[in-house]
Amino acid sequence: MKELELLAPARTADIGIAAIDCGADAVYIAGPEFGARQAAGNPVDDIRRLCDYAHRFGVRIFAALNTIVYDDELPRALRMMKEMQDAGADAIIIQDLGLTGPARRLAGCADNLEIPLHASTQCAIRTPEKARFLESLGFERLILERGLSLDRIREIRAAVGCELEFFVHGALCVCYSGQCYISENIARRSANRGACIQACRSLYNLTDSEGNILVSNQPLLSLKDFNLKSRLKDLADAGISSFKIEGRLKNISYVRNIVREYSMALDSIVEKYPDRYRRASYGEVSGGFSPEPDKTFNRGYTEFFLDGRRGRWASGGAAKSMGEEAGIVEKISPDKSVFTLRPARPGLRFGNGDGFCFVTDRQKVVGFRADVCEGMTVRCKPVPELAEGVSLYRNIDQAFERKLETELPRRQIGVELSISSAGDGPALAVSALSEDGRNWSGILGEGAEPALNQEKMHAVLAAQLSKSAEHYAFSVRSIESDSLPFLPVSAVNAFRRRIARELDNIPCVKSGLHGNGASHAEDIPKGAACHGIPSFFPKGQRISYRANVANTLSRNLFSSLGAGDIEQAYELQRKPGAELMRTKYCIRYQYRHCPKYHKDSWPSGLFLENNGRLFPLEFDCKACEMSVLAPDSSISKVMETSPKRS
Repeated sequence: MKELELLAPARTADIGIAAIDCGADAVYIAGPEFGARQAAGNPVDDIRRLCDYAHRFGVRIFAALNTIVYDDELPRALRMMKEMQDAGADAIIIQDLGLTGPARRLAGCADNLEIPLHASTQCAIRTPEKARFLESLGFERLILERGLSLDRIREIRAAVGCELEFFVHGALCVCYSGQCYISENIARRSANRGACIQACRSLYNLTDSEGNILVSNQPLLSLKDFNLKSRLKDLADAGISSFKIEGRLKNISYVRNIVREYSMALDSIVEKYPDRYRRASYGEVSGGFSPEPDKTFNRGYTEFFLDGRRGRWASGGAAKSMGEEAGIVEKISPDKSVFTLRPARPGLRFGNGDGFCFVTDRQKVVGFRADVCEGMTVRCKPVPELAEGVSLYRNIDQAFERKLETELPRRQIGVELSISSAGDGPALAVSALSEDGRNWSGILGEGAEPALNQEKMHAVLAAQLSKSAEHYAFSVRSIESDSLPFLPVSAVNAFRRRIARELDNIPCVKSGLHGNGASHAEDIPKGAACHGIPSFFPKGQRISYRANVANTLSRNLFSSLGAGDIEQAYELQRKPGAELMRTKYCIRYQYRHCPKYHKDSWPSGLFLENNGRLFPLEFDCKACEMSVLAPDSSISKVMETSPKRS
């Protein structure tokens, strides 16, 4: 039986709790430091509170410590790993290989760390060889690169025996994870330090070597968002056990909506294949809002490279969330404060306070709020750029947002009660068995008189003990007694609440460290487990800045494995011509000017231009990859004086 885990993001502990209530099997969240989103740190006490709540349902909490770490920060990073372990986290997600067990042991660290480690997607895991190398360092889970095909995932699954995790929804980095240095090059803010400026969402001109502008003022590196809801079964069959939602900077309504959508999708798979799959945590989620993923943040959706086919993946004229298509502006008042829409589809309704946006001719996204909506007529503050014929999108649906706040689902663990006589008197022995295997037994009605109306008492017990208490949903499996005690309803209800408290005192089967439910044994290929650390790189090989070696522990680890010269992180990427990013996305293919697929092809000498800086593009057509290189100031000066620019 294979477990399917839905892994949700959490900017805060409260968002993590909301994700659990909506059906998450695991949550990833950053502690106080070293998370790959600087704006999403959390105190240790909040991590502990989230762990306490999660472990009621067998939900696991993964602490993200996935930046590279400098030497002067190593003591703090190691201390934080211990604090996350003590707070109850079930695993730590890391990028820096200096924090692995072999590196710590090599340095003689006596840290008493027993918590499992997950290799962050920032480790750039996209080949079986890299996967085997990381598994040999002790990682219990690998978070794979987003841009992999199903075939490559199957190859990695056959090569390693650890768990595999894959992103299924949310923002796509255009660059291979952990290998993007454009933010560091431009602003000295490193993506591998959690400080990315999101240069991939900026506007660029595409120019050729003669200064011709081929595409003007577009977010040329911005991709649509991932959406693999319809491919979860394919991924599970390929060997993925954890399905990850991106979004540690997203708000609570986004997390609720998307988690509920994917949780229901996984439930459908389990329901269809009950002998093959089960959910990785406990508790049934019921009631509440109906999810509508198109109503929360997205840049349009794509399945990216999952089928191993080239596609047109760019987000289009806007790198921001546009929301759902609302319609076309048919009429507008002279002061641009009242307009009428031709709706995008029948049945579409708008409400006061809804948010709208559109893209201007100059590729600027303009947003505004509706003050009053009456049918298809909208009143708002004047919007000067709005005009008849403009395509309008709704990026805030106030009615739906209210549902996400007020119509919340409820998650409860099922408990079966078996009731029988407790000896000669009318007292009853009650046995409780929770769906995760916890047992408790107690006596109900001790010292009470026999009920005069046995049939009525049977009905009272069955009804009152088959209700909910806290996060438990009780059901009476059997009542076997010839002499039931007389008990008031209040006493039966109090006993039901007592059972809930007693069960809370018994740890959930999956609570705590190493609670990763060894359910993947059937997926581990024979002979896949690594013995010792394999030779991932030839002995004496020079290790470039792309290995992200930033501290003594990681340098010593690579040296012990036979590496040659080891470049410091970012040592060369600031030099002209250094590779700042490599990607499956190709601008020439996106604009139908690829020499392999299209007749009218653009030359190889292309540049991205932003604020006077020219980033050369390099095309590896054999691998079907594009690279963005560091600017060369001499090229920029030549281009500035080009007749095409005068």
